[in-house]
Amino acid sequence: METMKDRLRVILGDERLSRLEDARVLVLGCGGVGSSCIEALARGGIGTLVIVDKDVVAPSNINRQAIAFESTVGRRKVDVMAAMVADINPGCRIFTHDAFVLAENLEELYETCLVEAGGRIDYVVDAIDTVSTKLALAALAQERGFELISSMGGAKKIHPECLRIADIHKTVNCSLARIMRKECRKRGIRHMRVLYSCEEPVRIAATPGAARSERTDLGTASFMPPIMGQMIAGEVLRHISGLGKDDDVSAALAMHDAAQKGRLAGKRGGRAS
Repeated sequence: METMKDRLRVILGDERLSRLEDARVLVLGCGGVGSSCIEALARGGIGTLVIVDKDVVAPSNINRQAIAFESTVGRRKVDVMAAMVADINPGCRIFTHDAFVLAENLEELYETCLVEAGGRIDYVVDAIDTVSTKLALAALAQERGFELISSMGGAKKIHPECLRIADIHKTVNCSLARIMRKECRKRGIRHMRVLYSCEEPVRIAATPGAARSERTDLGTASFMPPIMGQMIAGEVLRHISGLGKDDDVSAALAMHDAAQKGRLAGKRGGRAS
């Protein structure tokens, strides 16, 4: 009988698939990045998901969030997300928290989620927007030693090919990452794994007369946050399963860059595959 895991088993094998089925992942935030990440984790076979978000679906979310439809506007994001996960992967256990993630309540919230997950969380995904909370989470990860990946900003970015996973201290051209680097140094946070875009942000003029705090220049392309969520999910799934653990993709990327410059394929007679 055909199942949703048949194609996963082909690429993963039984042992790696079992690791994913036994895995417990905490995702903080069900917005553009978080909702697509959770969807991909469910489709990827994760056995237990704990999700946290306080928002309800708004009309402005429809351009980029996996849970945002005309039919879901006004509903709690965690409820819509849980229903989607159950429809994708009925075997996945899902725990929801309709709560704000704040620096002040982070440790208590993590402990609650840890208990729900049976005393073990294999990976934490930070898909929230608040700098103070991101920093508190990074500090907690360093103190407790749990795996964490944090999403940086996707606003004013339009080239997914510029998305990279890196240590926060080796990021460029991202205003959120710049703030995070500075604050990490102040707090002694030595490492923080992030997904960020290295492209120069699109220049967008603020709405005339708007206060700077309104940030009316922060437009978001429909495709960027979902791609970011999928990339983070890929990182989590590979890490937990061990798939591609020893792969070095730098050579493949270098070949791509060389091909774009005409050194390998196409107009200069190199061999294309």
